[in-house]
Amino acid sequence: MTYKLSTSDLERLANLLERFEYLLIHKEPKEITDPLEYVEEFYQLEKQYNFQVELLEQVGILKEGAILGIDGNIYPIPTLEQIASRIFERRETLETKYDQGFTKLLLVPFGMSLDALRETFKQFLIKYKKSHSSFDLDISDPFCTWSTYQGADIGDFPALVYYPQFFAWEGHGGKTKAQMLEEQVKGRWAPASAGVEVEKELGTPGWTVHLLQPSNLDDQDMETPIGFSPIPRQGKGTPQGKLTSRPPLEAGQSPSEYLSILQKAREDEDSPYHGETGMTPEDWITAFMIHLSETGQPLDDYLNGTESISYLTGAFFRWSSVDVPCIYWYCNNRQANLIWSTPRNREVNIGSRFSVVI
Repeated sequence: MTYKLSTSDLERLANLLERFEYLLIHKEPKEITDPLEYVEEFYQLEKQYNFQVELLEQVGILKEGAILGIDGNIYPIPTLEQIASRIFERRETLETKYDQGFTKLLLVPFGMSLDALRETFKQFLIKYKKSHSSFDLDISDPFCTWSTYQGADIGDFPALVYYPQFFAWEGHGGKTKAQMLEEQVKGRWAPASAGVEVEKELGTPGWTVHLLQPSNLDDQDMETPIGFSPIPRQGKGTPQGKLTSRPPLEAGQSPSEYLSILQKAREDEDSPYHGETGMTPEDWITAFMIHLSETGQPLDDYLNGTESISYLTGAFFRWSSVDVPCIYWYCNNRQANLIWSTPRNREVNIGSRFSVVI
């Protein structure tokens, strides 16, 4: 039996042969100076990017290459070239995160309304069920969301605050979505809490671009990162990284404790979690659609005994009390559930997932 390599595989093989020839002649590896070549060599980014763009188009999030923000502005999706340039620009600081397995791309339409994204997610689940009959789904209520999320990111005083430094009514250090969009338009690529700033021409307002650990993180023969790594239960995670070993973020801590890990890591370059950020509802919804499409399995299916419910520490509610978004797949009810919890709540089957915003 013979196998025909795809065009991308042939190109990758030719590139490897060229680099090997250079090594034999010059006795040193060839330095990569082209951003696109770099991200393809280390992240297999083109295939990931194209898949996610196509998915965002299919579900109706992307229309003519852009989204409509809550402020009424049109925000084009970041191009592959923009993302490649950003990763290449930060390649030295991202080296440790790459070594820890942060190779899975996540394109998030952050600027669109959460209500619109939630409705899109519902329709995605229903459509997926129609083409995958074995997928167990309650099509009458595929995404159960507590009513407090309705309109939570819009209005003159929105309830949701993003990228906080503390879960507190005042002095939280976070911003509303409208404030985030204003900040992005002025030239910031990533949330302020990520400690990343770039020149305006590299910015992509309305979107956040992440790297996470993939579900096939331990696959030694991995060619393309697939899906997103689950949140392990206590004692079940595996450290990652040779440059700086990163202990797994296991379930069992409170939202405040996970946020404290992030805050300490922000100031400590030697922390294994340095450069990481908590996730938002927009991040998780987008990640779930990608994960299900790539793996055929729901994300954070906590009743399987190995995965966990996810605290979304990249956002919180500010009202008469302070609460943190919490989300998971509930197989008993055959639906995704978006709820909230208190900052000090601690459960053995609830954890948190961090990302690297680029």
